[in-house]
Amino acid sequence: MRAKEGCNSCDAVFERRDEPLSAEGEKMMKQELLKKIGSMQQIAYARKIQFEEGRAGGMKAIEVKSGEISFTAMEDKCLDICQLSYKGIGLNFLSKPGLQGRNQYDTNGAEAQHSMMCGLFFTCGTDNVGGPVMDGNQQLVMHGRLRTTPAEHVCCDTYWEMDQYKLEIKGEMREAMLFGENIVLRRTISTIYESNIVHIHDEVTNEAFAEAPLMFLYHYNIGYPLLDENSRIILPTQKTTLKGENKSTSNWNWDKFSKPVDNLPEQVFYHDLIADKDGNTTATIVNDALGIGVQLCFNKKQFPYFTQWKSMASGDYVVGLEPCNCHVEARVEERKQKTLKTLAPFETAIFDINIIILDKDKKNWITD
Repeated sequence: MRAKEGCNSCDAVFERRDEPLSAEGEKMMKQELLKKIGSMQQIAYARKIQFEEGRAGGMKAIEVKSGEISFTAMEDKCLDICQLSYKGIGLNFLSKPGLQGRNQYDTNGAEAQHSMMCGLFFTCGTDNVGGPVMDGNQQLVMHGRLRTTPAEHVCCDTYWEMDQYKLEIKGEMREAMLFGENIVLRRTISTIYESNIVHIHDEVTNEAFAEAPLMFLYHYNIGYPLLDENSRIILPTQKTTLKGENKSTSNWNWDKFSKPVDNLPEQVFYHDLIADKDGNTTATIVNDALGIGVQLCFNKKQFPYFTQWKSMASGDYVVGLEPCNCHVEARVEERKQKTLKTLAPFETAIFDINIIILDKDKKNWITD
């Protein structure tokens, strides 16, 4: 098995500590904390839950609390995170259909919009990213099937490792068909108590005996109250193109937000982001009035493309931050140009991303 070229920079950020502690210091930190509580579940836990009513009735999920950070990963929908809050403030967008489990129409063309709940993020791919399209005689569904694929072999764990209390979720999603593909996504979601980072580590493997397309996108969706007219988005972009236009410009107001406007059309921007010498780059949204923000940290070797979805419409008030390994809605054209990324039989591609919570009071704030 061989792996696509990537970078462990996200892991490096996740594991970094400013000053190494002695063995005695690590032991004391754990003991001093445990003196103040009866059970770690008082302040940090990962527990399986199940919703009971409405469209979400029967859906299984995993609820995680880690100090001031809380989030819910949907066991029945690719272990995607539907809700994330910090200090009790919601950071994600949830669309009109609300929380819901898998539906029979999820993979039926544009009908998918009836179940597109968004949440903090949903996973797009691996055969399609974007709207439904015909590729030859193959019907490709909106944003692919991964986002509604239930997880198998799911486990959640919390444990001490020296001075760190770790919370971890693991699971496996399989996208397969008779006489067709056999793609496995193995996902790990992890964080550390009192850390401001949630780390997503994905390994996508082709377990079939034929080459398979590899289109992969994280669809992050930020909503009110983090998103409002005073919020600002920070992207190290060197080129920006508006969908439907064939030229680059800096005058599209992609970085500015208004109050909700009734029936305002959505916009989609394509950005070429600047990265450091190792390929690391970021996408950030902050709300100065709230003093909080969200930053995505990823690597351009894994995600060479970045799409921004902007909707200031009333009731659909959201900004999407979308690192991806392909151009959105370009499956057919990329196949014609022979630029469609693929996985060889038993090849594995690795994707990492850090979700970093920014807080004015914790000295990780961005001023520019």
